[in-house]
Amino acid sequence: MAKHTRQDLLERGVGMLLRHGYHDLGLAALLEAGDIPKGSFYHHFASKEDFALQAIDLYMVEVHAGLDHFLGDTSLPPLRRVRRFFEATIEKYRGEGYLGCLLGGLGQELSGVSEVFRRKVEQCFGEIALRLGSCLDEAVRVGELPKGTDTHRLAELLVDAWEGAALRTRLCRDARPLREMLDFWLRGADARPPAAKARRRTPNKRA
Repeated sequence: MAKHTRQDLLERGVGMLLRHGYHDLGLAALLEAGDIPKGSFYHHFASKEDFALQAIDLYMVEVHAGLDHFLGDTSLPPLRRVRRFFEATIEKYRGEGYLGCLLGGLGQELSGVSEVFRRKVEQCFGEIALRLGSCLDEAVRVGELPKGTDTHRLAELLVDAWEGAALRTRLCRDARPLREMLDFWLRGADARPPAAKARRRTPNKRA
């Protein structure tokens, strides 16, 4: 039961942090929404900061599950896997009312005032970029990306651009900035001459 209460608090907390941010997250409202006594909160969490950091961990569990599912689908070429992961993320944002990314929201709100949160959010972005970079390494091996591509930097640029577009999407309540950014990044990533692309897509014919 105690474990269930902690999980319930964290799941509710992720949604409330998305909607209200850290500073406007009222613990009383959080506890009231789950009909949970105040003592139960401090049984599981040392402070509001500890709670928010654990909420980020829960959020990242979902992010990594999505990365596992989409980037691990070897029936598709690597760049298509990357696209599908972000397209699914767009749909998740849409279902939440285009509130965007929890990491980006908390990072913007807290990175200037809390070194703990700044390091935590940067670590999470680094983990996402690392996972994407591994998929881009495979894209180089199979010829989807040019040899010599700096896949680590390319992945970091994708994460950076995505977070900026996620902010615009939250402001305008529309997925257009995210979709246009993703299309632009994928076009730019595959910078090979048209002839090279055609050679990769055309199967070799034996005489």
